Amino acid sequence: MDRHAEAFLEMLAAERGAARNTIAAYAADLADFAGHCTARGLTPLTVDAAVVQGYLRGLADAGFAARTAARRLSALRQFFRFLVQQALRPDDPTLLQESPRLPAGLPHPLSESAMQALLEGAARLNGGRGPFAVALVELLYCSGLRVSELAALPANALRPDQPMITVRGKGNKDRLVPISARARAAVLAALAARAKPEEAGRPAPPSRWLFPSRAAGGHVTRQTIGLVLKDAALAAGLDPARVSPHVLRHSFASHLLGHGADLRSLQMLLGHADIATTQIYTKVLEERLQRLVEDHHPLAAKDHAA
Repeated sequence: MDRHAEAFLEMLAAERGAARNTIAAYAADLADFAGHCTARGLTPLTVDAAVVQGYLRGLADAGFAARTAARRLSALRQFFRFLVQQALRPDDPTLLQESPRLPAGLPHPLSESAMQALLEGAARLNGGRGPFAVALVELLYCSGLRVSELAALPANALRPDQPMITVRGKGNKDRLVPISARARAAVLAALAARAKPEEAGRPAPPSRWLFPSRAAGGHVTRQTIGLVLKDAALAAGLDPARVSPHVLRHSFASHLLGHGADLRSLQMLLGHADIATTQIYTKVLEERLQRLVEDHHPLAAKDHAA
């Protein structure tokens, strides 16, 4: 990899606290652009705006989604801004480049009845997986945690005398998140189920994580959490393709908003840096209210009949 790209990635990790997956995504995007430059006898230090435009046009011609092109342009913007700040380039060739137009992506939350069914399905999973699955669903749905935030919760995260927990989110920013009594009880039940081998003389090894595992990081992985949720969905008779940690986060936000929560509070709970990100949930609520009127208002029903 180009040494300037390596320096940029090191800056992301050291100064911005970027997660490993984020850095890997940036590295892949920059490597793809570097290949485009090399094929033309150029480097990131010598390309101009026309080369960037040609690269993005090539992505569209190759059938890449607009969202992929927008992500790569975002990576290039930050990379070239870094090069300018380091006095390695006199200008930013992405400065006037327009971002690809993205389709409006609305979250698809589960209904409240589907969430109840998911909890019941989680409880029906065999063995110790049942309490573990219930704890995952309760925590994700009651708090809106990102799956990475849940996986990395420390062992002392839940304290009996504290209704709030401190969560380390994106950019290593901490926020306080309330945890319901139900979710707290579900986690305690899962921990008690995990400690049962101690009765047979095989004590569970101590861990610094709330949900430990044999994975490299020492805690449960996002993939494992996703698979457990899929199994709970199957047990509940729900389509597993519709159930994921991110869907439960969407459900948390949409249901809170539907029951009267304000956007600013929701922004704080979700850990969004920009309230514009939170505002997408108002569109979900608007669509639901519109369907409610169309399905149940007597005049709307007459219009359909006509």
